[in-house]
Amino acid sequence: MKQKAKIDSAMVLAAGLGKRMRPISATTPKPLIRIGKKTLVNRALDRLAAAGVRSVIVNVHYLADLVEHHVLRRSDLKIVISDERDMLLETGGGTKKALAYFGGQPFFLINTDTFWIESASSSLSRLEDFWDDTQMDALLLLSPTVNARGFSGHGDFDIDNEGRLSRRSEKKLSAWIYAGVAILNPGVFNDTPEGSFSLNVIFDRAIANKRLFGLSMDGIFVNVGTPAAIGIAEQTLQDSAV
Repeated sequence: MKQKAKIDSAMVLAAGLGKRMRPISATTPKPLIRIGKKTLVNRALDRLAAAGVRSVIVNVHYLADLVEHHVLRRSDLKIVISDERDMLLETGGGTKKALAYFGGQPFFLINTDTFWIESASSSLSRLEDFWDDTQMDALLLLSPTVNARGFSGHGDFDIDNEGRLSRRSEKKLSAWIYAGVAILNPGVFNDTPEGSFSLNVIFDRAIANKRLFGLSMDGIFVNVGTPAAIGIAEQTLQDSAV
């Protein structure tokens, strides 16, 4: 059996305005908010480094100088800044802008408001083990809604027995939410819009082609999108004794 190539690069989305995090985000960009003793962006970068990633693209826009200065302190990762100071490109457009750095190879994508407590196994390593580019354009890390903290929605996706995803029906509840971590094949961005657009364009295209898959995380997910969620994340961290 041919051995799969190691996924050793990633994109960290750190350019958002953090409107739901106001008033905290008026002076502190969301990636630099601390949970415990670590910033959210460093928690994401720590997960990537532990999974064997060596090169990370970080996009910046809002309070960009603060984010850039903070992440470039890292010595364990090669950090490359994707500058969106002139125009915020959203999640899809920002990722597309950075595609040249990945050399046509699959890469991890992670949101900086994604915070989770790992259990016995690494969620990123499990994603990488499950990844199959012959079947997948995108593989999303999912959290069961019953295990998610700081979340009050109706869920995002339905999943079949093979791990293939479809959108939740409008009038139904779903047992799964996107946990803000994915592996993407760069080819899925072919013929996508120029400028600003959401990653949902990518996800919906992959669904249409039956190439969007998901994998349940083995741990506890906290959606750190609001000031109230910071306290929930802090309590989750304390309860886990991490």
